[in-house]
This record gives sequence, C-alpha cells and structure tokens, in this order.
Amino acid sequence: MPLSAEPLQPLPRHQFASDNYAGICPESWRAMERANVGHARAYGEDAWTLRASELLREIFEHDCDVYFTFNGTAANSLALAALCQSYHSIICHELAHVETDECGGPEFFSNGTKLLLASGKDGRIQPSEIRRIVHRRKDLHYPVPKVVTVTQATELGTVYSPTELVDISSEARACGLKVHMDGARFANAVASLGATPAELTWKAGIDVLCFGGTKNGMAVGEAILFFDRSLSEEFKYRCKQAGQLASKMRFLAAPWVGLLESGAWLNNARHANNMAERLEGRLKKLPGISFIAPRQANSVFVDLPEQVAAGLRARGWVFYTFIGAGGARFMCSWDTTTEDVDHLADDLTSLLGSL
Repeated sequence: MPLSAEPLQPLPRHQFASDNYAGICPESWRAMERANVGHARAYGEDAWTLRASELLREIFEHDCDVYFTFNGTAANSLALAALCQSYHSIICHELAHVETDECGGPEFFSNGTKLLLASGKDGRIQPSEIRRIVHRRKDLHYPVPKVVTVTQATELGTVYSPTELVDISSEARACGLKVHMDGARFANAVASLGATPAELTWKAGIDVLCFGGTKNGMAVGEAILFFDRSLSEEFKYRCKQAGQLASKMRFLAAPWVGLLESGAWLNNARHANNMAERLEGRLKKLPGISFIAPRQANSVFVDLPEQVAAGLRARGWVFYTFIGAGGARFMCSWDTTTEDVDHLADDLTSLLGSL
C-alpha cells in the first residue's frame, strides 16, 4: 500500500507513556547534521566515534573501553553475556528491566545464563539478598552466580545512592561476583543525586555500565563502558555477531558528542526530573491518588481509580500500566513542558472531581 501524500501527524499532545516518545534534542540533531558531511571511515574508525569515546572517558574520569550499540536491550544483553558462561547466573531485582522487559535477551545472548531474582523495597536490591542467593545452593545442578546487575534509575523511578552501590558491590566482591549497571536512565540518577558519574560507577565498584542515550534525547544509541578493561576482551566480536556493529558508526557516536560537549546529557535529565517533581507536587494535592514509590528521577508511579485511568485515555493521554509494580506510570522527558504537566494534572483533577 503506498504511503499517503499527507504528512504523518504526531500524537496530538506531549505524552507521558515513555521518554522514548520524545524526539531528538537539538544538540544531538545538530551533531548528526555535522557528521553528515563528506565521507568518513566505517565501523567505528571515524573521528566522531573516537571523540565520543574520549568524552565519555573524561566525564567518567576513567580510561575505560567504550562500545556503542543501537539499543539498550542489546547493550545489557551483550555486556552481561561477556561476564558469564552459559552455566552461570545473574542476580537482579525481581522488577529489573533485564527480567521484565527484554524478552529473554540476556539469556539468549549468553546461551542460557539464568536470571536469579532478588527482592528489595522500591525496586532496589538489598545487599543481604546477594549473599542469600549465592549461598542458597552450591551443588552441581544449580547455575553458578557470577554477576549482580542493578538498574539506575530503577524500574520504579528510584535511585541507588553511592553508599548503596558500594554496599552492593562490596557484597558482590565478597561472593566473587562482578557488577553490571543498566543505566538506561543513568543521567537522571546523576541529576537526582548530584553525584559525579565516577562516584556512581567505578568508584562504587561497578565493572560495566550500559549508559543510555536514547531516553536522554538521542534517536538511537547506548554506550557500554567497561571500567574493568579485562572484561571486554573480544567484545567487539560479540557486537559484530549480534548485528550491533554499525557500519556508519559516526551516526551513533555523533549524537553523543553533541550531548556531552554541550552538557545537554545532564541538562536534559535535570529538566525531565524537574517536570516529574512538578507533576508529583500537583498529584499530591489530589484526593484518591496514592503513590506506589517515591519519585526520585523522571517518573511518577501512582494508583488510579479505574474510571479515572479510562477517562484519561478517552481524553487522549497515553501512559503505561504494565511497568514496575503496577499502577500508572507517568514518565517525563527532555521536552516535557510545564504546560504538559499542568494539562495532565488538570484533567486528573477534573476526572477525580466527577467521581
């Protein structure tokens, strides 16, 4: 069927379903335009990829190995696969993205590594859970725990403090485990905590970070940072085999240059967090709404009366109810405006008043 001659129309208003709904921020867009001049070496040997890698090393204050993938599922799955054999296991929170929303990607790319689920309040792993799971069984018939993975910010929109990360990594080290961080919203955690990227990663004992760019204003692209460079041996072959080695790598790397050189990576995250804080403030004033988890980054999780949720959708709002521990998730992004927040809050006020 041929495409209509009419231009494709965006959604009628800014939405709160996901920060993936937002477009490309100006800094990333301009960098891609600059990269789209002339020819450049392929497969990551271009100047843009080299520059992006150096910027990441500067920001994280570490001479880490850097790789770029198209999306977060590939980044997490390949990074975890590099840390495990097929007979190993990965400890994660029961609500972690790698468990609930990656369609078995970590298991697939590691040829069968099993995820072992840990509990913890507000989406955060408790260090005691690591030792409990590691020592639960030691027999030949059980997959050997090898890695702990934490999600920063978590699937409930909470964040791990530097102290909490040190406690987790210390427990992991005591049990002989490596530590991986799913940082799809790592920038939001940095903005929330006021800590440095180094303090939230390698200084806290993180071995590998998957740093999200897509949710922070890029079109596509995640960066994998191996702080322990010995763990990235032959990782480039994993990327190639998995279809994650971009031939025109400059277009994955250039947006990172735009984000990092301008500081937009942190400004975008700070703005998204502020908009979520504004929404939280409005919702706290409304009767009939209960919060599922504390707001610490760019999302607000609430329980809504079913009639109110249906009413929001009837008015054109899109939001998720299958993420985290249930309820409704309202996610703010780099381009969310105060008007967007107030419009949503006004509609919620109206619907609750009609009950």
